[in-house]
Amino acid sequence: VQLQASGGGLVQAGGSLRLSCAVSGFTSDDYAIGWFRQAPGKEREFVAAIKWPGTATYYTDSVKGRFTIARDTAQSSVYLQMNDVRPEDTAAYYCAAGTSIITSQIRDSESYAYWGQGTQVTVSS
Repeated sequence: VQLQASGGGLVQAGGSLRLSCAVSGFTSDDYAIGWFRQAPGKEREFVAAIKWPGTATYYTDSVKGRFTIARDTAQSSVYLQMNDVRPEDTAAYYCAAGTSIITSQIRDSESYAYWGQGTQVTVSS
């Protein structure tokens, strides 16, 4: 299983950015892709996740209404559309994958067995 995150960069506060996570090698039909972020000096935190089969999505409170996670079936990838970004969104963003994750554990990084490399998002004020 390989995950490749991309799309990070420098953006002004209030702007938008789209992160992509290319997923390959998955054979399970029951899995979730999550986005996590880690700012310097802080612990890694959950941002958003999507499960399938189905289209259930999950967000941390601070990004609800601003970020959208969705699957691009044609590209075998998951993207995170980030709108109205804020300086506090600055972090390295990681995508991760896990199988058979129950809803109560969707926000737990230990539920995800596979991780991609990070992509840096920097929001200037």
